[in-house]
Amino acid sequence: MKGQRILVVDDEPLMQEFLIEALERNSYHVDMAESGKEALEKINNNFYHLVITDVRMPNIGGMEILKETKRKYPESGVIMVTAYGTVESAVEAMKQGAFDYITKPFSIDEIELVVNKFFEYNRLVSENRYLRSELEKQYAFENIIGRSPKMKQVFEIVEMVAPTKATVLIQGASGTGKELIAKAIHFRSPRRDRPFVKTNCAALPVNLVESELFGHEKGAFTGAIKRTKGRFELADGGTLLLDEISEMSPNLQAKLLRVLQEKEFEKVGNSETVQVDIRIIATTNRDLKEEVAKGNFREDLYYRLNVVPIFLPTLKERKEDIPLLAEYFVRKYAQEVQKKISGISDEVTQMLMEYDWPGNVRELEHAIERAVIIAKEEILQPQHFLMFREEFQLRNRENITVNNKTLYEMEKQWILQVLREQNWNRTRAAEVLGISVRTLRNKIRQFRNSGIVIPG
Repeated sequence: MKGQRILVVDDEPLMQEFLIEALERNSYHVDMAESGKEALEKINNNFYHLVITDVRMPNIGGMEILKETKRKYPESGVIMVTAYGTVESAVEAMKQGAFDYITKPFSIDEIELVVNKFFEYNRLVSENRYLRSELEKQYAFENIIGRSPKMKQVFEIVEMVAPTKATVLIQGASGTGKELIAKAIHFRSPRRDRPFVKTNCAALPVNLVESELFGHEKGAFTGAIKRTKGRFELADGGTLLLDEISEMSPNLQAKLLRVLQEKEFEKVGNSETVQVDIRIIATTNRDLKEEVAKGNFREDLYYRLNVVPIFLPTLKERKEDIPLLAEYFVRKYAQEVQKKISGISDEVTQMLMEYDWPGNVRELEHAIERAVIIAKEEILQPQHFLMFREEFQLRNRENITVNNKTLYEMEKQWILQVLREQNWNRTRAAEVLGISVRTLRNKIRQFRNSGIVIPG
């Protein structure tokens, strides 16, 4: 505890002496402010681990001191000292970020207990922050989260190929993080300080594809009002990402093959050869080998691109990464929207693990982001994931064993299951079941008459 700095703010001399004595005997470094104005000056010029302030003081009160402290030093704690008549305002202050409040009169033991509780809490927060950072160091890879065997294998390939000049072909379904892997390769390579240029082959306008890739001279075509560099020239010295390369037309595939072989090209409207030093990384959500067999993709270009192949697994194939990913996204978006959300419930974890995630990591990220935005609780609950709740419940319904069960028994099992999932909230359960609350109430009465205990 030695060295922890505390600012005491109070306009009563006896209270000042009392608090200073109580805190200094515990080896805290204590500063004193006799008014709100003096307190704000000290806060603006010094860092304090903890501020203990009276709620009511002339001119500038404890609420203003709380707001300024949290604005300048969000990690600092604030304890409000209040008389009985101002407890309500102290509670309101806690909603604004105060750590705790203590009512007058209080003993030395009481103030020591509250102060020690803050520093113990602060220690735990610091340890937790450290452990989280260590966890991310262990499992995070250029903003890519994963500890599953398949992702570890991907990371190993990235580490090996990044320092080289080799062309890389990254294959995987949409939302698996192909662009993130491409960036990881670039920023771990000797080209990290040179451009990383992305080109979405599927989005290139058909009539301007060559101009977009290779550039054009002024007057080369209608609308070409000035000389323009293409993506290849812009990426000179760095990395060019050809995203969704399977969408490239056969004609352009032939020209790309030549560039890869010769490292040179001509601008549209100019026969002069331009030489470039670039590394090519290509991505696709299709199986290029199958596209070659179908005649949709040039075989020679496929082998030119497929020097180092990387296959990204779907989220369904790496489900052990889901809790880690979910925790990462909760922290990310809770910080972004400034909400105190610390995690997800066990029920949500089960839902996330059982869902198939056709949109892969991207879908999971968007699901967590939406849940964080609408949540009012500190722990995310099933009701915050409305976008796939119905499908999840349908899957659960399909999993109900139907052998040797009457329609009534199946209906009863399904209704009770939905009630449990909705924490016995009849309004929400009725909404999920697609029936009125009155109908649900009648069903519950029938179940109770048969001896089933139902809360509420």
